[in-house]
Amino acid sequence: MSADEAAGLTPPDVAEQRDRRMLWVSLPDQRVRRELYWMSLMPRTRVTALAQQEPAGDITWVPSTYRRPVKRFVEAGALAWVRGLGEQDPARYDWVTSLELCSLVTGQASRWRRAARRDAPASSPGRRGTGPLQAVITWENLPDQPLYRLPPYRQAVDSCRDADLLLCMVDAARDHLLANGFDDELIRVVRPGVDTTLFHPADASATEPVIAFVSPLAENKGIDRVLEAMPLVRRRVPDARLVVAGRGPLRPLVERAAADPRSGVELVGSLDTPGVADLLRRAAVFTTAPRPTWKWTEQLGLAYLEAQASGLPVVTTACGTNDEAVHPPNLLLEDSAEALADGLAGFLEDDARRAEVGAANRARMLAEHDLLGQSAAMGRAFADIERRHASGPGR
Repeated sequence: MSADEAAGLTPPDVAEQRDRRMLWVSLPDQRVRRELYWMSLMPRTRVTALAQQEPAGDITWVPSTYRRPVKRFVEAGALAWVRGLGEQDPARYDWVTSLELCSLVTGQASRWRRAARRDAPASSPGRRGTGPLQAVITWENLPDQPLYRLPPYRQAVDSCRDADLLLCMVDAARDHLLANGFDDELIRVVRPGVDTTLFHPADASATEPVIAFVSPLAENKGIDRVLEAMPLVRRRVPDARLVVAGRGPLRPLVERAAADPRSGVELVGSLDTPGVADLLRRAAVFTTAPRPTWKWTEQLGLAYLEAQASGLPVVTTACGTNDEAVHPPNLLLEDSAEALADGLAGFLEDDARRAEVGAANRARMLAEHDLLGQSAAMGRAFADIERRHASGPGR
């Protein structure tokens, strides 16, 4: 018997031949067709998800509830713990995975994995023989994230320091991890993909000057600034229209604008994914106007990728690290109505420029952000860590 066999480790060739078994621990506000969905698209990966809502994709769903004393914070900052994690058998999984270091479900996953490693016999059938490996997916780009100062979130972050894989969706997340003392050897960066078969250009270029805004109707996404810019746009392009898709606290502001026939504003509300793709194919240019909050700044912006895959130029404000998604000659502007209006009108007035930028955007999305290609790259990041553990003693 080899030393690896004696330690209960799976040889690399066997590890690569069998399916990866992943347990995903969802946030209570987990957004659909994002990180969990991408995990399910990784080659030879079978995902089981603890989640409140049924997830999209080929995923085994374990309907779950959460202990959530207050609902003030959402997404990764939610003050919420999932119920039922302790009932999952660690021997059934090779990985436990969650979103963001500071999320309280990540802290739960860390404790569950530690208990599994402590209790697992050396002959356990898991990939290492010492319980599942742990991965944390992160977008965080603020080196000094204020939530980390609060005890429950700080504890969750500290619990990730012996995770096996830290998978970053943006380069800035890697910088964030290094600034917070995480081991560079465990960090991999794989940018997210977009469904380039669903999000594709229209058969013919847009003939109407339609501007698409697809984002939450909240201050941090800047719908108020875009509405402020529209009268300036229409001075130069009188037929320009703004179609707004989304929901959020600023919906009444958009409704008031849409009620004025002189505004050129139309509110279509929340759209499903095919509906968003259809709107983008009808548009001539895409816009948002993000601005930072006390605990958030734009990390990437999947809507930018969808718009570019649809062959649209992007006009937006420079915020956080959205320059990782929006490259020149798309426009990253200062946070002013005048700058937005000038950028939007410039694209609406120049059909040739708009077509040239849109074609370049489409080509870049195909080359760098195709959904299946990026999901396969994520799978390679997991496989790399698996080979490291299979070929030598784990931590």
